[in-house]
Amino acid sequence: MRLYLTLFLSLFLFACAPVISEEIREKTDVSVTFKEVAQSPDNYEGKIVLWGGEIIQTLPQDDGSVLIEVLERPLGWTKRPQRTVSFRGRFLILLREPLDPSHYRERARITVAGEIQGSMPGEKIESLSDPTYRYPLLLSKEIHVWGDGVYPYSNVPDVGETGGYRGFEGTSRY
Repeated sequence: MRLYLTLFLSLFLFACAPVISEEIREKTDVSVTFKEVAQSPDNYEGKIVLWGGEIIQTLPQDDGSVLIEVLERPLGWTKRPQRTVSFRGRFLILLREPLDPSHYRERARITVAGEIQGSMPGEKIESLSDPTYRYPLLLSKEIHVWGDGVYPYSNVPDVGETGGYRGFEGTSRY
């Protein structure tokens, strides 16, 4: 019985482990909201924030960097983006390191800790979904891709008949 209890507690603690490192979490400014930044991104340049959402597309750049266009979603208590009907906007993540594009596919849910770099007009990148939108731009410090699974305390699968991301789950530090 003691073995089962130890195993259960170990699994519970592992499941609750944060997906973003403590070092980066301590640097995030939790008072800065996505809505505030979306209204005037240049005023928050240099602040580190923790955001999440669903990947719209991944755009490799000529200089070897990658832009990830994300539909912002509120984060739950595990810092996993929630499935909600509403969203508050879109943002871009800049990754200066090479990555495996198969890990960052359309509809994958991600959590990112990044430094606000101001904004980027959609017209600057021809492949962005909205050329008239002014995207808040984050320089990625750490990014976590969420794989399949279930929500805590639920028997409802994380992905439904409408599709969803299936595959890689992990955290990358830049």
